[in-house]
Order: sequence, then C-alpha cells, then structure tokens
Amino acid sequence: MMRAVTIEQFGDPSGMVVGEAAAPAPGPGQVVIETEAIGVGGVDAVIRRGTLSGWGFSPGLVPGSEVAGRVTAAGADVDPAWVGRRVWAFTGTSGGYVEQAVARVEDVAELPEGLSPVDAVTLGSSAPVAHFALTHAHLTPGESVLVRGAAGSIGIAAVELAAHGGASAVAVTTSSAERGERLRALGATHVLDRAGEGDPGAPAAYDVIIDIVGGPGTPDFIDRLAPNGRLVVVGAIAGMPPADFGTRLLGAFQQSRTFSTFSLDTAPAAALEVVRAEQFAAAARGELHAVVHEVLPLDQAAEAHRRMDAGTVFGRIVLVP
Repeated sequence: MMRAVTIEQFGDPSGMVVGEAAAPAPGPGQVVIETEAIGVGGVDAVIRRGTLSGWGFSPGLVPGSEVAGRVTAAGADVDPAWVGRRVWAFTGTSGGYVEQAVARVEDVAELPEGLSPVDAVTLGSSAPVAHFALTHAHLTPGESVLVRGAAGSIGIAAVELAAHGGASAVAVTTSSAERGERLRALGATHVLDRAGEGDPGAPAAYDVIIDIVGGPGTPDFIDRLAPNGRLVVVGAIAGMPPADFGTRLLGAFQQSRTFSTFSLDTAPAAALEVVRAEQFAAAARGELHAVVHEVLPLDQAAEAHRRMDAGTVFGRIVLVP
C-alpha cells in the first residue's frame, strides 16, 4: 500500500483527501517511480476546482502531472537499466500526488548530477512550456516581450528565456512590488500591475505577449500588441476569455495581430526531449533558475492548493512524501 491524495469532491481544497491506495505495478512500456518530489501546478488547481468538468474527470481522481524520484520497477519492453536511475517523469493529467507513480518510459527523463528532485519538478514542464511558447510566437532578438502572470513557474521561465534570447524589453505583470523586484533579478526590465499598467517607461505595445492568465482580461492584452504582434495563451488560471474576444483582433485588422494557444502536447517528442535535457543541464550549472516557493509534505496537498488559490505563491510549491 501507499499514500495517495484524491479529489473526492471538486471545488475548494477541502475536497482533497489523503488516504491509502494499492501500490502500482508497471504495465508494458511503463516504469514505477518512488517519488521524492511532486510538482504542484496551476493545472492541478484548475482540475480540482472542476473548471474542466467536460474533460471527463470524476471524483476519486489523483491530481498531479509530474514527479521526480528513483525508478524501482520496469514493465515489459522497457530496458531494465532504468531501474535505480534518478528521473523526472510526466504522469499525464493525473496520478502524481502519490508515493509511487507510474509513467510511460517515453515520458521519463534522467536527471543530471547536481539537479535535485525538487528543482526537477519545478522546471520539468514549466520551462519547456515557456521555451516552446516563445518559439511558437517566433520571438527574435530585439523584439519586446510581455509575460502576463509572471510569478508562476511558467512565467518565471519565460522571463529568463526571453532575456537570454535577446529581447529588447521583458515586461511582466504581477501583484506586488516585491514580486516585481524578484522578477527583475531574473531578467525583467519593466514591472506592471495586473492590468498591464504602472511603469511609464514600459513599451506601449509588444511584439510578443505570453499569457498564462486568460480570463476576461485577455482582450485588453490583445490591444497591447504592436503591429504584427503575437499573443500566445499557455494557461487559463482566470478562466476562459469572453466569447467575443476575437472582435478585438478584427477591430484592429490593419495591425495584423495574431492570437494563438500553445500546449506542450503538440511539441514534437524528439525536440521536447532535447530541450528538457538542455534545460536540466543548464539548471544544474546555475544558468536557469528553479524558483521554489515552498516544500510541503504530501499530506498538506490541500494547504498547497489553498495557497495557490490565495495568489500568494511565487514560483512553485513542491510536495514530498
């Protein structure tokens, strides 16, 4: 048996329960990982709230999508040399808040020396999302970038990667001056409030906007695009944009602005593997920063979600068994 967190009732974090579950056995093409760190992501909170009820989630779901630890068993058609290795793994849209997780071997990456399991789950999904979102936006050196909702792990990675990529300006929206200063230390050049205001020296319009927030404010940020500007939505922690948000694009037809979404599900598997390995190596060298807000025990998963709902998290909360 093992401990596992399940969502017994969708809504507020009180619907999350810590209990026991049968220890898993690997199926064909799978490995079992004894978890040493579990990432708590924004999508976990969105699922727990019931916002994605149309996706087929039902009570009893184990939340969590990424873990790090040591492989303890390998299924059929898996190289047994995986057993004993330190790895990061993607478990899908569920299955991560457990003491022993199952993942497809193609969703597993070996950790380099010098990278902790906690740092691995802070970067393992977030940094590739930021990388491919900026690629999806066709960011080139000398262009300006705005990261909307920059205090989370995806936003922090986007700030660092845009700065490293030669952006002429990297503006961020965040909720406090203290967060703004921390983002400046990671490469931000302008700090704005959640509405995108507050810095008179910031660009009036942006070549690229990475939007992690979504919700009713999305059209206002479409208006902040420069001619030929590109807005890429990679998250919707504030919900869906209004149904008529596209009228903002048509209303500025002559500006040739672009709106798109990006999901890591569409990244080519081979390219994703290379990028994640490069980012893990960069983090081990101290060139990419895993910003951990707090490490909590697994049985405080509901508290981790309360803190996310309160908007007090900077970086990522990580659970440990």
